[in-house]
Amino acid sequence: MNGRFSNWLMISLLGLMAAMPVFASKNSSAAASLNFDVYLNDKRVGEHIYEFVDVNGIQQVQSEANFDYRILFIPAYRYEHNNLERWSDNCLLGFEARTNANGKRLQVSGERTGGVFRVESGDAPLELPECVMSFAYWNPDFLDEPRLLNPQTGEYVEVSVERVADDLLQVRGEPVPARRFRLTADKLDITLWYSEDDEWLALESVVKGRHIVRYELA
Repeated sequence: MNGRFSNWLMISLLGLMAAMPVFASKNSSAAASLNFDVYLNDKRVGEHIYEFVDVNGIQQVQSEANFDYRILFIPAYRYEHNNLERWSDNCLLGFEARTNANGKRLQVSGERTGGVFRVESGDAPLELPECVMSFAYWNPDFLDEPRLLNPQTGEYVEVSVERVADDLLQVRGEPVPARRFRLTADKLDITLWYSEDDEWLALESVVKGRHIVRYELA
C-alpha cells in the first residue's frame, strides 16, 4: 500500500469515526449490543461492536472497532478504536477514547465538571459548554445540534444536517422503511438511515478519492 493511500484512509477514518458511541434507539431496552460490518467500497474490512447498559440512570456506551485492510493479502492498513461514553438527558457526562490508526496513537478524554465540559487531548485543555453532544448516531436528537464533539480528536466542530428522502433500505436482507439524512462538517460527508421508530440502521460516508465507507447491521 503506498503512503498516499494510507494517509488519506487514516484521515478519512479519523473524521468518520468522530463518534461511534452508538445506541440502537432512544429506547434503552431496545438491545444490549449491536454489531456492524464495515466495508470500504464493496470489500469488508472489519467490524464495529457496541455494547451499552444503564447504571443508576446513567447510560454507558462502549464501542470497539477493528479494521484490517489488505491488498493482495498483504496488510495495508490497521485501525483500532475503543471508546467509553457516559450520558444523561442528552448530555455527555464523560468519555475515554483510545485509537491506533496504522501506528498513530491518539488518547482523548473529557468530563463534565464545574459548569463546563473539559476535554483533555495532550494539548491545552479545551473547555466547552456544560451540555454537549458528540456524533451520537444512536440518538436522532443529535441531528438538531449546530456543533458536535469529536471524542477521537477532541475537536468541537460545526455541522450541517438535512433530511434527504424516505427510502426502502435492505437491513439484514429485509426491506425496511427508512428516513435518510445527510450530515456534513468540514471534510465529513455522512449519510445516515433511521427506521420509523428512530432506530439507527446504517451509515455511509464518501471519503477522499470518492471511496465509500459503509456500515451495515450484521
